[in-house]
Amino acid sequence: MAEDKHNKMESEKIDVDDLAKKFDSSSRFRVMKGKMGIFVAAIAVAMSVFHLLTAGVISMNSMQHRAVHLTFAIVLIFLLYPATKKSNKSAPSIVDYVLTALGAAGVGYLAVMFEDIARRGINTTTLDLVMGFITMVLVLEAARRSMGKQLPIIGLAFLLYAYLGPYLPGVLGHRGISIDILIERMYLGNEGIFGIALGVSATYVFLFVLFGAFLNGTGMSSLFTNGAIAVAGSRPGGPAKVSVLASGSLGMINGSAVANVATTGIFSIPLMQRVGYKKNFAASVEAVSSTGGQIMPPIMGAAAFVMAEFLGIPFTHIIVAAIIPALLYFVAVWFMVHFEAKKTGIQGIARDQLPDLKKILKQRGHLIAPIILLLIMLFNGFTPIYAAFFAIISTYLIAFIRKETRMSFKDLLHTLAEGAKGTVVIAIATAVVGFVIGVVNLTGIGLQLTNMILALAQGQLFLTLLLTMIACIIVGMGLPSTAAYIVAVVVAAPALINLGVAPIAAHMFVFYYACLSNITPPVAMASYTAAALANANPTQVSWTAVRLGLAGFIVPFFFIYSPSLLLQSNFSISIVITIVAAIVGIYALSTAVIGYWIEHMNLIERVLMFAASVVLIYSGLFTDAIGIVLIGLTFILQKRKQKNRVFKQPSHGQAM
Repeated sequence: MAEDKHNKMESEKIDVDDLAKKFDSSSRFRVMKGKMGIFVAAIAVAMSVFHLLTAGVISMNSMQHRAVHLTFAIVLIFLLYPATKKSNKSAPSIVDYVLTALGAAGVGYLAVMFEDIARRGINTTTLDLVMGFITMVLVLEAARRSMGKQLPIIGLAFLLYAYLGPYLPGVLGHRGISIDILIERMYLGNEGIFGIALGVSATYVFLFVLFGAFLNGTGMSSLFTNGAIAVAGSRPGGPAKVSVLASGSLGMINGSAVANVATTGIFSIPLMQRVGYKKNFAASVEAVSSTGGQIMPPIMGAAAFVMAEFLGIPFTHIIVAAIIPALLYFVAVWFMVHFEAKKTGIQGIARDQLPDLKKILKQRGHLIAPIILLLIMLFNGFTPIYAAFFAIISTYLIAFIRKETRMSFKDLLHTLAEGAKGTVVIAIATAVVGFVIGVVNLTGIGLQLTNMILALAQGQLFLTLLLTMIACIIVGMGLPSTAAYIVAVVVAAPALINLGVAPIAAHMFVFYYACLSNITPPVAMASYTAAALANANPTQVSWTAVRLGLAGFIVPFFFIYSPSLLLQSNFSISIVITIVAAIVGIYALSTAVIGYWIEHMNLIERVLMFAASVVLIYSGLFTDAIGIVLIGLTFILQKRKQKNRVFKQPSHGQAM
């Protein structure tokens, strides 16, 4: 029965797509049919094939590879994304074709002429500068079309800062960068458009997004969603727990909180409302769970790959560091929906309405094998590029084991095209943040901003962390998590590192809040998407989501003060104690937020449990002991309240 409901919801996919386009600007592309649709699809397929070949078959100069990657992206954006809301939604205009040609010429020029440009060194030509100017303008325009105006404004502001340095006051002033040098550095250098961020997009990110597209194309989403219903559906508040499991699982392979909400929320939110959850709560559970997918190993969001490249460490180190914080995040959400269910008397789905787990695993369980292969290769020293390449190939081949998951040639082409379309926004975002990184390196503004943060916080770590958190959330409003992370990290991370914070902890701190901006008002795209599905108030859903995702806002502070939570030291009994204490602390936090444990909790009991959660998550035997005492005291108060309630209940036969 549950599977039939899910199939019905799958048939309403066009509504999901419309919803995603409403709240996620990166999904607002044209749906073209006929010859033009085939032409665009062919370009997208060619983009995927190119990246597969360069990942596992042929080698290519990194700058040329990035240039080809951006050429594909910029061409697809001008063909797929309308210039304005009033533009034709079914076919490109003449202007679109002109910009497509100029974009291909500007970026393609670097790919074709790179060896000649490299031989000439600093002797740039007028043609070099013209092509560079065209590329810079069109990168900003492509970003505006595909993501909105926030990121292009940030990129343009940094470029203007580089040029207007002599006219700026105080510490912001500098000698200024001429237009020629600015174009040369942003276009021909390896620290501007074609810098490290775009390099990560062209390699790791593209392949992992394509891997996610193959998993979805073979039916992995059905395995996760129906499997989650089978495992957790019958428990108290079961549909909410289904949302936590399914959204967390799907989110780690698609990397987009908004797309994840639109995909899983279409069935999880109605299920939650059906068993009795209020619409605001149901929508917020989906928003928080889907956002958490970006911090969930092994794949996580695209920003995690950028982090590994910035830090110069293997991606497996990022995976290991993210395990415990992600576990605490999802355990907290699980506990909260559980206590909300107990508080309001919400039951699960009847067992006879649940799908058969054995049948699900028999039909689609083999699709887990590529993920296992990916992890084995990563932890055995293979690069993420090779690991993702072989994981993609194995996904296609393993899908042939069962008829239900087998991909036809048409399915294969569709998956290749969808994978490419899913990366173009990341590509253009990383190109724009190349302006930010390049200007920071050219002008030294990063050091000035770091000093300003430290001065404002008076050198105190906690205040610096608080200011960094606020800055990350503000920067993340309306931006993809990857762009928000890069913009924030080049400014904020050095301030934390200067105060003695380990680099991986500083970057992970920024990464968390870049992701959590998806649920944080006033601009909370994941919350807004979920609210639309639940027909709920977006602002109320956003604030409820912040409450449910409170662990996500607190845990980063504690892995700064307790680095063992990032598993960066040798495994020992002290680490086990720290993790167990943190989980108990998260349990206490959940009761305090929901206001229910054994019985309904009064203000004093909630304060006691919140205090217990804080001292338990903060590592240390003394603080752990205080936390246990506080929980014990609350337990006594709760049991006494329960005893009084039972005693006061009228016996059988009394008037009610």
